[in-house]
Amino acid sequence: MSEDCGTIRVRGIVQGVGFRPYVYAAAVALNIRGTVKNIGSEVEILAIGDHFDQFVAAIRHGPTRAVIDSVTVTPLIGPAPFNNFSILTSSEGARSGMIPPDIAICDECLADITNPESRYYRYWATSCVNCGPRYSILDQLPYDRQRTTMDTFPVCEDCRAEYSNPASRRHHAQTIACPTCGPGVRLYDRNGDEIGEEEPIDEAAARLAAGEIVALKGIGGFHIACTEAAAPQLKERLGRTKQPFAVMVTPARADRIAQINEGEQQALTGIEHPIVVLVKRDRNALKGISNLHTIGCMLPYTGLHHLLFSALADHATDLLVMTSANMPGYPMITDLSEAVTHLSGVADCFLSHDRRIVNRCDDSVIRDGYLIRLSRGYAPLRTRIPLGDRCILGVGAELNVNATIYRDGFAITSPHIGNVRNPKTLQYLEQTIETLGGLLGAEYDLIVHDLHPRFLSTRFAERLGDELGAEVIAVQHHRAHIAATTQEPCVGIAIDGVGYGDDRTIWGGEIFAGETLHLDRVGHLESVSMPGGDLATRFPERMLYGLLPDDTVLDLLDERGWSEVERRALQQQVAKQINTPLTSSTGRVLDAMAALLGICRERTYDGEPAMVLESVAAEGTPHSWDLEYRTEDGAEVLSTRALVRKAFNEYRSLDRPGTRSGQQQRADLAASIQFNLARGIAGMAVRAADEQGLSVVALSGGVAINAMIRETIHTIVCKHGLTFRMNDRYPPGDGCVSFGQVVYGGKKMD
Repeated sequence: MSEDCGTIRVRGIVQGVGFRPYVYAAAVALNIRGTVKNIGSEVEILAIGDHFDQFVAAIRHGPTRAVIDSVTVTPLIGPAPFNNFSILTSSEGARSGMIPPDIAICDECLADITNPESRYYRYWATSCVNCGPRYSILDQLPYDRQRTTMDTFPVCEDCRAEYSNPASRRHHAQTIACPTCGPGVRLYDRNGDEIGEEEPIDEAAARLAAGEIVALKGIGGFHIACTEAAAPQLKERLGRTKQPFAVMVTPARADRIAQINEGEQQALTGIEHPIVVLVKRDRNALKGISNLHTIGCMLPYTGLHHLLFSALADHATDLLVMTSANMPGYPMITDLSEAVTHLSGVADCFLSHDRRIVNRCDDSVIRDGYLIRLSRGYAPLRTRIPLGDRCILGVGAELNVNATIYRDGFAITSPHIGNVRNPKTLQYLEQTIETLGGLLGAEYDLIVHDLHPRFLSTRFAERLGDELGAEVIAVQHHRAHIAATTQEPCVGIAIDGVGYGDDRTIWGGEIFAGETLHLDRVGHLESVSMPGGDLATRFPERMLYGLLPDDTVLDLLDERGWSEVERRALQQQVAKQINTPLTSSTGRVLDAMAALLGICRERTYDGEPAMVLESVAAEGTPHSWDLEYRTEDGAEVLSTRALVRKAFNEYRSLDRPGTRSGQQQRADLAASIQFNLARGIAGMAVRAADEQGLSVVALSGGVAINAMIRETIHTIVCKHGLTFRMNDRYPPGDGCVSFGQVVYGGKKMD
């Protein structure tokens, strides 16, 4: 009886996931002869044997970390002189797949580094085919050690033996390394001079416990770490005295400080190990780290982290502030010399390793099951979506930017890049697109950018289009948000801080109806003045006057110390409309309300007024208010001035802030502000759905992260028998815009 045979081609995320060792093991188990190798970003298998069909079935299943798009079987051409099964050297080929994201150390490798009998005992860079860095160390495809930054570290005989052993989980693990041959970790002082400690991780732990601030190099870049006691000093050194920081904690400590539901527990302990924003058990706890009712928590996710926390246990420490070492919105710092240059006045010492980081990767952030920041563990994110045969690039907008490339039925979104407001972050955007495009073999037919003509990302898209001869188109910011959320006919709600509108005003509280290419603006928040433009975002009391430009607000500002000259200048600016752009932004309404309550008079970090307002509102009970609507140019408009007037009158009747009753009334008022704003937005969406005969309501925008606003809209939409949609793979904030741009571009080219 003749044996079955064939050439098997596997496409998808099939490199960096242990696919070749998996195929080898299946072949040996089923007595299959042949070969397997990486070709481009695919895997090619030549196979012959009596159990060929069972072998193909096993391949279709694949290893745990693989994402298989297709398995095709074609006749084996030519003779099949195979005596056994072997793994061959990789070669160039098609770029239909993608490398997986970096993932947390697995339980087996963690057991190795804590086992005194293991040759990996206390080795910080221990990994296997199931865990560790991938994207951050990759130079080129196919994925082999010589195309990663591990190429600098030739393997020792023991590692080579494991690498060659089919029974080992490190069989063909490209990141295999041990204390003998792998990258090392060292401690440096604030000047970058090595501190000659035999146990640098233990010494770093001792210094942390003594109150020092330590910069440490992780998978995707540098973090700054300190204990709770040193947190105020860190904030002072960074000039971010009010900004909440994330913490890295042991699982037991996480449970003591925060309320953790099942979904949050799964996120904390999953292979991605993101920062998870949790509600504190005691809102007054850890106030030196976060003065909100929430705190971002993550568990140790690398061998280095686990070893550091093991050493900290000797100092009775199970919590560290762990924040990115870069300035907000700027790229992660990846190089020791750069870290010393920029952090010498912040960090007391540097715990660094000598494995080069090719592709920066910040920590991902999740709240209530939704991504706030798409990065380590989740990105590059690969999404199957049929958008035709053209290759499309979406460059994002300005804030929380990432890039998305569409090719051959898949959209691949990069990790978080930052705020493209400066040359350095723009350069990082360009580098990321070059890297991702190279890995995918992208040749762009279309480049899509934001409608705003002055964004650095817009100018880059236009320049790149000229260089490549690609078509370049713009898509309005909030329509990109809705396109990222759903491509079906819908009413789309886009609520955020800023987006350039069709009428050249600042949008941010929008109701659309239709589908991707034809989303008509059928409703929005009232357009109001932003006195001083960006100055109104920094000093939200200016926004309060822009919403309610009358003497009552000027009197309030007088009580708060505004001089007569300042008040008169503000009054004249609004009256004469000097540098007072119009905005329908939901974020600016929340800013003004926070200013009214006196809980945020100056914004010191992005989103601060709205975040503080939400934190105060978490203790309150909302009350329904009458809402006012009108029609302008065929669109329904919610009067935010009426909302502010109601809130202002309520505020004037509050008891003194220092009293318990005053605090509760303030919380109730904050809750009522959010609740009624959400009611008004949801009401417009429901009426639009009824008028347009649509059954789906999609919600996007950074304000959708606010739990009360999101859930109020969700409840009202569902109460009216409509289907509610939010994107559960991309952030509701601007981290979804590049994907939405690609979707829009693909539909446009159909």
